[in-house]
Amino acid sequence: MVLLPKLLASTLLCVFAIAPANPARAVSPGGITLSLSRQINATSMRRLVEHDRARAKALRDRGNLLEQVAIFPSQNLKQAQAPISEEIFNSGISYVATVGVGNPPTECMSSIDVSSNTWVGANRAYMRTNTSRPTSNQVSVHYGSGAFYGMGWEYLERVTLAPRLAVNNQSIGVAYYASRFEVDGILGIGPASLTLAGTLYPALNGIVPTVTTNLYRQGMIPEEMVSVAFKPYTSGQAGNMTWGGIDRSQFVGELYYSSKTTKAPARQFWGIDQSIRYGSTTILTNSAGIVDTGTTLIMIASDAFQRYKDATGAELDGTTGLLRITSFQYSRLQPMYFTTNGITYELTPNAQIWPRALNYAIGGSTGNIYLVVADMGELSSGGMDFINGYTFLERYYAVFNSSNGSVGFARNRATFGVYN
Repeated sequence: MVLLPKLLASTLLCVFAIAPANPARAVSPGGITLSLSRQINATSMRRLVEHDRARAKALRDRGNLLEQVAIFPSQNLKQAQAPISEEIFNSGISYVATVGVGNPPTECMSSIDVSSNTWVGANRAYMRTNTSRPTSNQVSVHYGSGAFYGMGWEYLERVTLAPRLAVNNQSIGVAYYASRFEVDGILGIGPASLTLAGTLYPALNGIVPTVTTNLYRQGMIPEEMVSVAFKPYTSGQAGNMTWGGIDRSQFVGELYYSSKTTKAPARQFWGIDQSIRYGSTTILTNSAGIVDTGTTLIMIASDAFQRYKDATGAELDGTTGLLRITSFQYSRLQPMYFTTNGITYELTPNAQIWPRALNYAIGGSTGNIYLVVADMGELSSGGMDFINGYTFLERYYAVFNSSNGSVGFARNRATFGVYN
């Protein structure tokens, strides 16, 4: 572990992000829903496939390290002393929430990430207040190759999500150095086990409770769960998230749950078992993968990607890295079907294409049609063969339930809509 220079004064750089104040409203049963805003990350968008592929590799490597730590704790905790706690790319499109850090709070626009822990300080200074409690732990984080690098110290702090929703003594990473990050920080709601194995130093074997866990333990929410409702770009809405419950106004029909997968390394994240078809063609047999709010595209293993490419007749676009189809091919595009725990979720042809209003952002041509299914860069192995990213979650309401270790999906009003 590289020891960090002690350059911290009373003001530290924060790794979080700030949007307009979040309207909050109570929902049944007992949860609180907060509005989100959307941010387009111009730098990341031009290298979208590269970014998502790098994130996939980093998450897989992180999961494998956690598996090794579980088997040989003392040996592999030494390996985890590298000056990196996570290797995660800044996504092309981020959903962000305004949070307050400290008392009085400093507002930060934080990107929602279910595969990360919580950081502040990238673009807005963190001010120590009477609720700030420094620990003796150092932290470092690397969000992708050159996309963001931050170093700092762990603090226990009050984090306010809404006027009636605040968590005390929340562990946050406060950076005194942050590079090339387009939001103020990260609001991590992933499984707490992700913080094991070197997230903190010298407390290498410590698990850091997430914001969701602490809200539940402090009696602020009735269940240890969070639900997200993302909306397509051209819908005119960004979406919202609900702490401690579900918001029935955000989905239609039944909400179905799947237990987290038992397969490594996907089980370290919000992993599920899933098969994928394109029309009647099997693209990926039942395999483990993850649901991830920090990935923009739908990423699938290289062999599955090749089958999808062949079935659609798409060509790889050299400028964007995405698959490209003609208008005629789009007219013949078939639905994709994602099946988990016996329930099938349809991704319509329109849901499989990149929003044409955003072609400029990825360096594409205005009249082209690009697909949102991309190559993870590794052959299927059964352990982590897909990532259902934003482009899937914009069409389905999602629930991450830590109380019983399950992931839920339900149709939303955009599932069969034409937005792209």
